Amino acid sequence: MRLVVQVRLLPTPGQAAALEATLRAVNTAACQVSRQAHEQRTFRNYDLRKHTYTQIKDEYGLAAQAAQHVIKKVADAYTTLHANLRAGNLGKAGSARRVRAESTPIAFRPHAAQPFDDRCLSWQIDARTVSIWTVAGRVRNMAFTASPDQITMLSAHRKGESDLLFRDGRWFLIATCDLPNRPVTVPDGFLGVDLGIANIATTSTGSRHCGKGVNAVRHRHRELRRRLQAKQTKSARRLLKKRRRAEARFAANTNHVIAKQIVTEAERTGRGIALEDLRGIRERVRLRKPQRVTLHSWSFHQLGGFLGYKAARAGVAVIHIDPAFTSQQCSSCGHVDRRNRLDQASFSCTSCGFAEHADVNAARNIAARGAAGWAVSHAA
Repeated sequence: MRLVVQVRLLPTPGQAAALEATLRAVNTAACQVSRQAHEQRTFRNYDLRKHTYTQIKDEYGLAAQAAQHVIKKVADAYTTLHANLRAGNLGKAGSARRVRAESTPIAFRPHAAQPFDDRCLSWQIDARTVSIWTVAGRVRNMAFTASPDQITMLSAHRKGESDLLFRDGRWFLIATCDLPNRPVTVPDGFLGVDLGIANIATTSTGSRHCGKGVNAVRHRHRELRRRLQAKQTKSARRLLKKRRRAEARFAANTNHVIAKQIVTEAERTGRGIALEDLRGIRERVRLRKPQRVTLHSWSFHQLGGFLGYKAARAGVAVIHIDPAFTSQQCSSCGHVDRRNRLDQASFSCTSCGFAEHADVNAARNIAARGAAGWAVSHAA
């Protein structure tokens, strides 16, 4: 299992200037490689290397490994673009968005992240310093800071490339750590998790995570964003950018907390975790405009990813089930009827009279389907 560890660099002014010059050089070179790839319709890493390696190495003063990484970054970007085109993620053929994506070479921001391998970057973890290649030469003894847990993970499991990143006036290294897979414990039942709007996550044991409090914060962010967008000034755009990052940090932190609580409960009780397969949910659901805004503004995919990797680290089984009719089905008798769902929070079965909070009832249905799905997939 691969995880990333983000550590903050503490460069001196001279070291920071060397890092900034390096990012500008490699990303300017990447833009040039991208233009040549687009003009010549050559996107494979090996083919691009034959056409551009010597040129960008000499023109931008790049080391051999840095030039290789620039070319690979461009090739990977076009691989991702073509995959999105095939999947229809950039619109239908002939749409303005798709035509623009197909007719314009990929551009790289001056401060876009750049990968460094062990030939260009070495870690002195005990001394809390790194040595890194720059266009101004090798910069040694650059300090970094990290938590004790991050240091432990870096010492034991760091492997492969690390990305140099400049964000909000600060420098970071994002290191890849390759952790051994922990055997999945055979679950004694499943903890169902229902994801929603009023409550971001509700478990089959009745735990409801982040209801009114988080939605109030989200509403406040939305109103601030609306007022700034109406101003259309340079300072308003700058504040919007700052606000967007604050919202992303808030969402990520909330999703981390929810995922940790759910995985801890599942591990403590010896259960697996059953989740809805929510791929395409934004295209399937039909909601009023205020609800659509709330749905689209939260990263349920991120929450699912956090649950997945935290469960893998804990050895907790995870299974995804078909979410069809989980909110309309009675978890007591199995009767399915749209009228069972009285409103957002209330569920009352028209057949047996069973009543429960609607999200808890849906989570219990998810847990039952998770157990059935696990039994089928692991039948002897």
